[in-house]
Amino acid sequence: MSILSIYVGPDGENTWPKKYPFCGGVFQSPIDFHKDILQYDSNLSPLEFIGYNVSSTDQFTLTNNGHSVKMHLSPTMHIRNLPFEYTASQLHLHWGNRNKSEGSEHTVSGKHFAAEMHIVHYNSEKYPDITAAMDKANGLAVLAILLEIGPFNPSYEKIFRHFRNVKYKDQMVHVPGFNVQELLPDRPDEYYRYEGSLTTPPCYPSVLWTVFRHPVTISQEQKQMDILDLFSWICLTFLLNWKVTTAKTFQVGEIHLFLLCACSLLRVFPRVTTRSFLPRLHV
Repeated sequence: MSILSIYVGPDGENTWPKKYPFCGGVFQSPIDFHKDILQYDSNLSPLEFIGYNVSSTDQFTLTNNGHSVKMHLSPTMHIRNLPFEYTASQLHLHWGNRNKSEGSEHTVSGKHFAAEMHIVHYNSEKYPDITAAMDKANGLAVLAILLEIGPFNPSYEKIFRHFRNVKYKDQMVHVPGFNVQELLPDRPDEYYRYEGSLTTPPCYPSVLWTVFRHPVTISQEQKQMDILDLFSWICLTFLLNWKVTTAKTFQVGEIHLFLLCACSLLRVFPRVTTRSFLPRLHV
């Protein structure tokens, strides 16, 4: 998972099941939350956030591996009131672009939001780390925050202002600790819950999703500043490492990525599509 998702469609997504069989399964994410599938569940409880208020003397690490950026979280962060206790691993965001401003993966009654943040946790009662948990039942728990355009958000700026320092592959920057719970909506006790999957290959159906009902606002300037430059630098790295040989067999998704990156460097972004499969839903 990454701040900038570069699996694109429509052809790329349609070919995923050929190489990653889970991507063609029935428990796939993201989904659309609409009245025909929503059902109230009185057994659900508010989540309990343990260790989310990280001291400023501690640090998170923001990294760029050449095709994605994510912020690694403190192992002292946990969530409870789920079937197991889950330990935080990392967070990342999914954004739109200049041609398609709505970048959220999940939708509500067909509506996309400006962006979507994922805070990823793994089942630390059963597995030693996120790698071991990723393909297991009950392995992951992801908190999803829907973002819409509104007033400037000082809490999100604690992350955004560091993006300019990770424009290149293998760059990393330390982010002073802060209260990560500030990134959540004012009513975290209202949410959608369902069993789903990773939203990109290999699409393991291992995720217990909590998608908060109320969106959080960020400003238009926050959404645009740094993100476009960051995406361009990631794409530039990809293009500089693109080696064309007569022996190379190109994947459809790889060609789409080449074209997407080439266009992004010219500030002309093609439309990026998202999948929407319907898994079994518990809300």
